[in-house]
This record gives sequence, structure tokens and C-alpha cells, in this order.
Amino acid sequence: MTERIDNWLVTGAGGMLGRDLVAVLGADPARRFTAATRAELDLTDPAALLAAVTGHDVVINAAAWTNVDGAETHEDEATAVNGTGVENLARACAQASARLVHVSTDYVFPGNADRPYPEDAPTAPINAYGRSKLVGEQAVTRLLPETGYVVRTAWLYGTHGRNFVNTMLRLAAEREHLTVVDDQLGQPTWSHALASRLVELGDAARSGAAPAGIYHGTASGQTTWFGLARAVFELSGLDPSRVRPTTSENYPLPAPRPAYSVLGHDRWRSAGLAPMPDWHEMLGGALAGRGLVPAT
Repeated sequence: MTERIDNWLVTGAGGMLGRDLVAVLGADPARRFTAATRAELDLTDPAALLAAVTGHDVVINAAAWTNVDGAETHEDEATAVNGTGVENLARACAQASARLVHVSTDYVFPGNADRPYPEDAPTAPINAYGRSKLVGEQAVTRLLPETGYVVRTAWLYGTHGRNFVNTMLRLAAEREHLTVVDDQLGQPTWSHALASRLVELGDAARSGAAPAGIYHGTASGQTTWFGLARAVFELSGLDPSRVRPTTSENYPLPAPRPAYSVLGHDRWRSAGLAPMPDWHEMLGGALAGRGLVPAT
């Protein structure tokens, strides 16, 4: 008798994380998966979602409204995708008996803590984007209490798309000195490493090893944007003294940012998985993978 092969669906497959998820799943010839971009699968269309989810065992949702500043003036539109859209997807997964791994954000927290936020810490978003994502989280945990997984991530960077690390590398070639804020703490997380962890969680969910609920998918350790920028320079063979510190008040943005975005990782042990590596180690691996620094 041939062993049954799980069938996966990746939503938001055209984004930075989505493309890494496709790469991770595609590296295993024993896996079957469907990759759907936001243009191909609209989270605001319940009928289309049910049709797409049916026949899949695990759904990883990487589709989202990601324009943090734009959400301040378009909160209804952001919530339609990040909140109501995720509720639609959770309902489809419930009807199709599929497990859902949903990607959320540290922005559901107020950012005023002085120690890592545990998975069950009270939420209190300080901007529209965080509020929209919290609506989605609540829908998953409400509609899929036994088969829904919320994975909060933060400070994500990767090969594809716009992100802080790519911006630093580009500006390093254009400017002699860069000024970067040094009063926000977080955990820079490589999107490819997160993609691998999401697939591991999906496997653990399928085997019954991982309890449903909230997990924090960020690198270990912590640093500031200034610290991250200096590390990017150093690991790329550039002079880190070219990066100079400043404060957030010198770079005002429409959406307020949490000053403290450090997340705790205790929940992974319940799934039989260790926390993700330290951010500096992770960054070194990411840059070596691009050929920007020698691989070790």
C-alpha cells in the first residue's frame, strides 16, 4: 500500500516569505503543494477560498496587507485582508478539515515591555496594522481551536522584496555614512529560516505533536536597527563605523512603531522544537547564502 502524501497550500506565495515557503516545500520531492499568490487567491472571497483549500491537509497563510503606514489611513482595507480575510480562510479550513498555520506579527503588542513577550501576553496594538492583524489572530484561535496555529514574527528580511537588510546593502553602495535608529529593540529574522520553521510546525501539527495555538517565530537574542545595520556591514566585509546611531524622533512615520518587539519562545518546546537560532548567527547564514560573505 502506498503511503499517503500530505498536500499543502501556500497563500501569498508571491511575497518574500511566500517565495521562501515555496522553495522549502519544493526541495522535498515527496511533498505535494499548491502555491497561490494574492492575485490568484483573494482572501476576501469565501467561495474561492473554500474551493482552493479543499483537498489540502495543511494551509500556510503568508498573504497579508503589509503596508504598515498605509494602514493608518486605510484601516478598513487592511482589516478586510488581515482580519476578515483570515476569518474567511479559517472557516474554509474548518469546512475542509485542513490545519491552518497563519503568520502574524509582534505589532499586536504595545511594545512597552522590558522582557520578552510570552505567547500568552495581553495584546494591545498601537497602530492600525497591528489591530488588523489581531482580528485575524482572534479568528484563527476562535474558529480552529484544535487545528489553528498562529505564528507571530518580526523584523523579517530575505532575498526577495523590500526589507531592511537589502536596503542597508543597497545604501552601502550609494552613501559613505548611514544614520539608523538605535532606540527600538527587536529580533531580526531571516524569512527562509522562518519558512523552514513553519513547515516543521505544519509537520508537527499533522503528526499530532504540536498543540494548536500561538507560537513566536523570531530569532533568539535581540538588537536595535542600528545594531542590525552594523552587523550587516561587518558580515559583508564593510566598515561598520560607517553606520551612525540616531533616535526614532528623527524619523517620524505615520504609524507608531513598538519600541520593544522582543518575543519569548517557550511554546516551541511543546511542539518538540527548539527556539530559532540567535539573530546574529542567522544573519551570517543568510548573507553567506547570498555569496556576500564567505561561507564557513
